[in-house]
Amino acid sequence: MTFTRRTVACFGELVVRLSVPPGELPFQSPRFDAFVGGAEANVAVALAAMGHDSRMISAVPHGPAGDGALGELRRHGVAVDRVGRHPGRMGLYYHLSGGPGRPAEVTYDRAASAFAGLDADVWRWDDLLSGADWLHVSGVTPALGASSAQAALAAVRAARAAGIGVSFDGNWRGRLWERWEADPRSILSAIVAEANVLFGNHRDASLLLGRPFSGEGTERRREAALALLDQYPALDYVASTARHIVGEGEHHITARIDSRDGAVSTQPATVAPIVDRVGTGDAFAAGVLDGLWQGEGLEAAARGLGLSLLKHGLRGDFAPFSRAVVESASVGAGDVRR
Repeated sequence: MTFTRRTVACFGELVVRLSVPPGELPFQSPRFDAFVGGAEANVAVALAAMGHDSRMISAVPHGPAGDGALGELRRHGVAVDRVGRHPGRMGLYYHLSGGPGRPAEVTYDRAASAFAGLDADVWRWDDLLSGADWLHVSGVTPALGASSAQAALAAVRAARAAGIGVSFDGNWRGRLWERWEADPRSILSAIVAEANVLFGNHRDASLLLGRPFSGEGTERRREAALALLDQYPALDYVASTARHIVGEGEHHITARIDSRDGAVSTQPATVAPIVDRVGTGDAFAAGVLDGLWQGEGLEAAARGLGLSLLKHGLRGDFAPFSRAVVESASVGAGDVRR
């Protein structure tokens, strides 16, 4: 297969994740483990590792925290020349690992960050998107506030006007949306209307379309995907995963891609042990995009699942796996309907 290289712009906030060491509660020992991340940055790093020309569009504060975040992206091959430096602070989130009888928990501390505090008209999209042939955005950005929501919508509209492909990952973050008076359905619907690829499941369909969909069974998932494809004519693909939690350290995951003409669903893949779930959805998105660009079509579900499985075994937010490693981890697809 001839490798098709893409120039991908990822728009979103760079954040610092502070993780409590596994098996501990906060301040049980005097440390947090720090990782640079963010939904869009995670996709940028994964695509760069697979050989794409990956660039980040964002904003970080002046000073060593911003310098360190940019240095981490550079280390992974992501261009940061379109990341602005502005007053404010780094966005943070705290990650508490789960344990027997308690789930993992995330607490956000992102208000008034250098990114979230920017007015929407700061972003000059003709310049920022120059040279790109794809834009990736996620639902985290519009959840940050009205200005960020306006910026995300302006970004995808500018991309479509310029003939640039658009992918959008729903990435629902209820704790961010509830901080301001928002109408998530109308905001996200306007953004999804500009996308070519949507990463979302039946819950995203219920939010966007205002009616319930079940996640039980392939036919019900197909119904939700077809409803999305019918509502949003620009969409070519809807990609999603389904996770069955067997126990704390073992999950079974399937991946699927739907188009108007058919669907592919992988066989369930067992993930055990699980080192870190954070960023696994972003790894799936990066793997699917790479597969679509290589001409795999619906079969790109397997590549997305392969990269997601690899990420489950690596601490931190990033999945910096080479193309060879990702292809060796890909899971064969089955249950094809045309």
